[in-house]
This record gives sequence, C-alpha cells and structure tokens, in this order.
Amino acid sequence: MLRKSEVRRLGKDNIMAGLISNQQHGGSFFSQTPERIFTPEDFSPDENLMIQTAEQFSRKEILPQLEALDQQAEGLMPSLVRKAGELGFCGIDTAEAYDGLGLSKNLAARILEFLSLNGSFSVTIGITSGISQVGLSLFGEESQRQQFLPKLTSGEWIGAYALSEPNSGSDALSMSCRAERHGDKWVLNGTKMWISNAKWADLFLVMAKVDGERVTAFLVERNAPGVSVAREEHKMGLKGSSTARLVLENAEIPLENQLYVEGKGHHVAFNALNLGRFKLASMSIGPAREAITQAASYALDRKQFGQSISDFGLIRKKLAEMAGRFYAAESMIYRTGALIDQAFDQQGGSVEGNRLAAEEFAIECSACKVLSTEVEAFIVDEAIQVFGGYGFTEEFPVARLYRDARVSRIYEGTNEINRVFLADRLMRRAKEGRLSLSGSGDSYLSELAAKAFAHAGSGQVFIGALSDLAMLSYAEQSARLRAKQQGGIFDLAYQNFLQWAQLQGAAAYQIATGEAVHVPATPHLGIDELAAAVLETKAPLRKT
Repeated sequence: MLRKSEVRRLGKDNIMAGLISNQQHGGSFFSQTPERIFTPEDFSPDENLMIQTAEQFSRKEILPQLEALDQQAEGLMPSLVRKAGELGFCGIDTAEAYDGLGLSKNLAARILEFLSLNGSFSVTIGITSGISQVGLSLFGEESQRQQFLPKLTSGEWIGAYALSEPNSGSDALSMSCRAERHGDKWVLNGTKMWISNAKWADLFLVMAKVDGERVTAFLVERNAPGVSVAREEHKMGLKGSSTARLVLENAEIPLENQLYVEGKGHHVAFNALNLGRFKLASMSIGPAREAITQAASYALDRKQFGQSISDFGLIRKKLAEMAGRFYAAESMIYRTGALIDQAFDQQGGSVEGNRLAAEEFAIECSACKVLSTEVEAFIVDEAIQVFGGYGFTEEFPVARLYRDARVSRIYEGTNEINRVFLADRLMRRAKEGRLSLSGSGDSYLSELAAKAFAHAGSGQVFIGALSDLAMLSYAEQSARLRAKQQGGIFDLAYQNFLQWAQLQGAAAYQIATGEAVHVPATPHLGIDELAAAVLETKAPLRKT
C-alpha cells in the first residue's frame, strides 16, 4: 500500500488538472443538459492508485477482523483509524496546512467508498474525516484549525458530531441543549443522542442554544470538566461502531472554543450535513459493492439441480438489476462531487465563500443520499436472496451487510426529511428565478417532473412524489450521459435502470397529480449480458 507521503505527492500532481476539468461538467436539475459529466472513469491513474490503496486497506486490515470489530475489541477500532490516518485517509480533502492531503471532495468520496466495505469502520472513519472536521475546516478561526485539525487528520484523535437529542431528531433546531457564558468560559448543559464515535471521540462538534434560541456551534474536548459519555446503544447493526449519548453537565468550554458566529451555528450544522450526505452516498454504495461481490461469488459456487445457480434466469435478473441501479447511483454521486469541487474552486476560500459553495448543491447531495441508500437497501436485500437460507445465517457476510445497511436511510437526515428538503429547496429556487420548473425536459422523467411541479398540491405525500421525480430525473440524466460517453455494456446498465426508474416516476406522477400516464417501453434490458459482466468481474460494472 502507498504511504501518506506518496499519496500526497500523487494528489498534488493531479488536483489542478481535476479542478480544471470539472469546469466542463455542467449543471443539473431542470437546467440545460450538459454535453459531458464527470464519471468515475475520469479519475486519473494516480488517483486510481490511491483508490486501490483504500480497497487494499479494507480487504487486508478491516475485513479479516469483522468479528473482533463487532465485539468492539479494546483499542482495535482506534488503532485502525490511526493506520488509516498514516495513509492520509483521515484528512483527504482537508488542507495541507493542517496535515491533510488537500485533495478534491470527489476523490475523498471515492476513497471513502472503498473504505466502506464494512459499515462499522465506514461510519467511524466517515464521521472523523467528514462531518466532525468539515465545520471546523470551513468555518473555524485559523487558531482553531491549527489546534485541532492536525490531530484529526493524522488519526491521533477521533472526531464526533453532536446535533441530535432525545427529543429533537429531524426537527434538529428544537434542541434543548443550552450554553451560557460565565466569565471566561461557556457552560453547556444537555444530552446529545445517537452520537457516532462517542466511545472513542476526543473532540465533539456540539450544537447548543444561547439565550434559549440562538443555535451556536462549540468545539468540546472529551476531557473538559462536565463531559461524559453514557453506555453504548444496543443496535441492530453497525455493532463495531460506537453509538452513545454525550452528556453535558455544567460542561466548561473555553470561550475560544466557540465555532463561527454566535447564533449562526445552524450554518455550521447544516452545511456539514450537506457535504456529509454527499459522502454518505459513497459510503452506502461501498457496502452495496461488496454485496454484489459476495452474491456473484456465491452464485458461481452454489450448485442446485446439477448446475450453478448463476445460470438461472431469475438469479441473473437480480445481478443485472443490482448492476443497473448501482450504475445510476454511482453516476450521480461522482457527477455531483465534480460540481461541488467546482463550486469550492470558484467560491471557496473565505468563510462566506465556503458557506455558499457548501450550499450550492445541497439539493443534489440530498438526492444522492436518498437514491444511494435505497439502492444499497435493494442490493443487500437481493444479495440475501441469492444466498437463500444461508444468507439468513451469521455464517455468511451478507447478513452483516444487510443489518448494517438499514441505518443508512435514517441518519444524516431521514430519507423522508431529505425528500421534504429537496422539493422545498427546488420550489424556493424557482421562486427566486434561479431555475425553471416548467417547460419541456430532456427525457420522459424530466417531462413528468416539470408537469408535476406545475400542478397545484400540498402535503408531504405530494412533496415526496415531487422529490422522487426530481431525484429520478437527475439519476436518469446522469446515467444516460455517462452511458453515452462509454457505450457498450454501460448502455445496457442504463437501459436496465431506466425501466425501473420510469415505472417509479410514473407512480410518483400519479400520486402527485392523480393522473394516469403511459410508460414508454425500454428497448433492451440486457439481463444476460449484465449478469455475465458481473459474474466475470465479481463486482459492479467497470471499464476494462
């Protein structure tokens, strides 16, 4: 595997070329269709070497220790995070000035995808390298960055993000945690719930209210007076990760540990979540990738009725549909990542510029999060079915993949709240004149979406249907443009996804409008060809 110095050198050789090429990669929802989008095939050979190093780390360091991780063997997870930090994986997109690699957010997401073959390690490193750092990176004072970021980027410290409370989940701003200024320190009181990494975290990014109403962000060190962590939650999945309550009882925090502007902590919280949702999309297709590998390998080995079950039509159909939906999710994720990097290249640098860049593609980040986590759910479920009865036992790894995947649709904003956010933000931008929700689209799905957004309706069911149409339009366009750039087997993957997406879109349109709609035929689903490609590589489709 590469050392951190080698990863840093490779990244510096490619980052400017990557940022320049991103300028060509176009916009998204209801905007003019770009001629070309960024795809995973656009990562350079050196960047792919970093990605391969991440996969090797997962397979050599993580996957052989799954049982010990699930038992939370003393010191094991922190030691693995430190090893990842030695390779630079705890600060891929954090600036070099703070011992990060200073690489693109798109490359960071791709590396995180391959570090996510196990959900417990994925959430641990995803939090410490992601939403626990991003608020500090984007909004922190220079002194705060210098003090804390190098410890996080090295893996010496593990970070955590503390927003949710026992009575405030999706309605995060109804939090009850309070902060009061007493002389030369802040005093915090309250309980934060569902805090990933709580057992191991050295630094918590905490949101609390000043004067009972002004949300403010604080950097809370674990050893501060009044800070404690409650017992571990007994979870259905992600057993190797830590999830516990953070208890603040007259916790004393130095004044200089206030992050950003008093009363504007929601900017920190929500922009961290915007970028976190984008990375969570990659973290979700990582386990989906591994489920495809496991299902294909098992299908080839398992014999029934005198032949391999990989020859059976309904098993091949499952593998083809896994490949098609994975292809679409992957296409929209890395298209979005290039757009985010472009926004930071054009607007980032200052605190205000960072805020604007983090907000610019919040809609797309939510769309990626929702579709990718639901694709992950489909893939791990179908993988269990390929394994049959064995898949329902803990003797085979797909059971763990299945359990671990379930939370993806809940954390970093439930898929329901993300659907509400997505539609609300789209309609708000239309009122501001920043995009058009009427007129003709470039596909069947975008036409349906434009018509549905023009329809008078209200309520969350209506809003959810609008969100589905927008999300499916973006995914379909992303997969179509990528397939046009690649052709061959990738076009079959797009066609397979298209059939499912059009049926889903037609159902959403009927919910939104009450009108029935004709669904166009898909020319060729490519079931046998797609299944053969998955079985040959024991992986999702890839360019050979």
